[in-house]
Amino acid sequence: MSEAATSLDPELLTGVQRAFERSLLGGDRRYTQRQAAELAGVSTERAQRLWQALGFAVDPDPGAVMFTDGDVQALRNISALVSSGAVSPDMEVPAARSLGQSMSRLAEWQVSLLNTHLLDRLDTAYAGTAPAPAEIDEFVGTLLRDILQLVEETQMFVWRRHLVATTERNIVRAREEATSRDLVVGFADMVGYTRLTSRIEADELSDLLEEFESAVTTVIAQGHGWVIKTVGDEVMFAAEDPVDGARIALALQESFGARPDAPDLRVGLAWGPALARFGDLFGSVVNIAARLTGVARPGTILVDSALADRLHSSDEFEVRSIRNLRVKDFHRLRPSVLRAARS
Repeated sequence: MSEAATSLDPELLTGVQRAFERSLLGGDRRYTQRQAAELAGVSTERAQRLWQALGFAVDPDPGAVMFTDGDVQALRNISALVSSGAVSPDMEVPAARSLGQSMSRLAEWQVSLLNTHLLDRLDTAYAGTAPAPAEIDEFVGTLLRDILQLVEETQMFVWRRHLVATTERNIVRAREEATSRDLVVGFADMVGYTRLTSRIEADELSDLLEEFESAVTTVIAQGHGWVIKTVGDEVMFAAEDPVDGARIALALQESFGARPDAPDLRVGLAWGPALARFGDLFGSVVNIAARLTGVARPGTILVDSALADRLHSSDEFEVRSIRNLRVKDFHRLRPSVLRAARS
């Protein structure tokens, strides 16, 4: 905890939290679960399912006042999306769950980024004092205008930019079903990450993860692919073209491996039909790529036979078959090692 946090009155911090609620959620908490559902025009059971799917707890006390006008409007909006036909009724809860998980992770990152700045400003303004509620509201309002509005506007534009890119992949260029089509799916992870975390300090680990995420995000975007998700020491990505997928894998090895003292990467790639669902990918192609990554040697790239067949005709790559592998759920994988062709 920072020095600013420890020097501030807990009641002040509670007051700031309540001011954030009022500013960000459309006012104070005013409604019970039943009242909010009635105002939104949905059943109490449906409101509870949606609220929990979004990642929020529901007070077991039916008389608890926990919903704001903003919450009511959010329920109306979800209901309107279903009524319009944009979201089918059976996908309402899964869509809410995916949205909640994505926004929760984004909020955690943003608060961790801005937390020290917020506490330092509070410490400068109010250390050792007890400001009135109106003064706290004014402080939070200024903070929202100065910083969070910029964050929100940037966030909205980046979302729109990604929406354009995703629409192009899924609507403009897609020739198959929108939810399932052939893709290269890849995983890359840092070898020895678990052991490494026990030997280095938290700051060093944070720097390493930042270098990793920066390197893989840049390489994948430049290679005409896109990041599906990152989980600590591993990134999952996809590309529409087999050649692009292979180039990304080679560039990942070159980019991250060139960094001093960086752990080796191992990469697994597979080609085949993938089911796209709420920003994630599913199917055998995903499982094969993950298994290949797990058995790849440090600093190597393994590809499945389907992708190898599509790369053999290119003089840009060297694709060499290795012995069949027996891995969980796939008893006879016939992988190949991928390298850049020697000039």
